[in-house]
This record gives sequence, structure tokens and C-alpha cells, in this order.
Amino acid sequence: MNIGSFLEVVIFISAILTILLVLLQQRGASLGAGFGSSGELYTTRRGLEKSLFVATIVFAVIFVLSILGILLIPS
Repeated sequence: MNIGSFLEVVIFISAILTILLVLLQQRGASLGAGFGSSGELYTTRRGLEKSLFVATIVFAVIFVLSILGILLIPS
């Protein structure tokens, strides 16, 4: 298994996990927030919500870096 095929597997897995993690997060804004009348208080992320948020960022960064890696590796 060469580095190119390894990066393709990493891209596939990180893309699927990023999609799943984004879908698992709660929506913070309702339809009214688009028109300026949110009515919600600002709260900090805690517990599982914070872990999902951090994991989403980590897998998104892995996804982008693996795409850049596959672009920079000569075929």
C-alpha cells in the first residue's frame, strides 16, 4: 500500500466522519435568527457537545491536509 492509496482511504474516512459529526450537532439558530430575532442566550459548549465540536474540527483539518497531501505527492 503506497502513500497515495493510504491518503485516499484517509480522505474517505475523514469525509464520512466529518459529515456524521456535523449532522449530530444541534442547531443553534432557528428560522427567526435569520431575520435578527434570535431570542436565545449565548451558552458555552459543555460535555458531549464540546467533544463533538472539537472532533468535527479535527476531522475537517485531517480531511483538508490529506487532500493537500495527495495533491502535492507526485504520481
